[in-house]
Formats: sequence, structure tokens, C-alpha cells
Amino acid sequence: MAEVKLNLDNNGNGVFFILDGGEQVAEMVIRIADQTLIVFHTEVAPAAEGKGLAKELLAAMVAYARQKSLKVMPLCPYVHAQFKRNPEAYADLWTSGD
Repeated sequence: MAEVKLNLDNNGNGVFFILDGGEQVAEMVIRIADQTLIVFHTEVAPAAEGKGLAKELLAAMVAYARQKSLKVMPLCPYVHAQFKRNPEAYADLWTSGD
């Protein structure tokens, strides 16, 4: 299992990321505002594809959101697709921002 780290600035902008040998191989770009965690983008380096890293980022983001009692707005196509495929797993988190 890859170690997912979070880098979050004082303005709520951040990224969950995974390093391999000191090189960033996966990232999920987020922003936290008004008790909502907005996911903008998820990307895995081509050399690291197929290893489940996007799933690891998703799991870390979901755990963080639950720990902090945040709602999640999945603007990222990958995260949105996962939420749509498994609505029961994310029902407590998912918000459209309405």
C-alpha cells in the first residue's frame, strides 16, 4: 500500500500525493472551503498507472473528509465516477454544492 501524504496550505488549497523514490507519481488536487472538500483533479504518472494509486488517493481523501466532518464535491471526473458507481459508500460525504 502506497503512503498518501497531504500538503495543505493556510488558504485550504492542497494536494494528496504519493511519492516513489522521492518523485511524485500521483496527485489529487483539492480545496477546502466552508466545510466542503472540493476535488478538482486526480492524476497518476504514466509509469505508475495500473498500480491502484488513484484508488489509494481516493481512500485517503475519503478518510480525511470523514475525520474532519467535511462534505465532498467531486468535480474531478475520476472521483465523480467512483461516487456514482458506489453511491452507498459515499452517501454521507457527497454534495453537489447546492
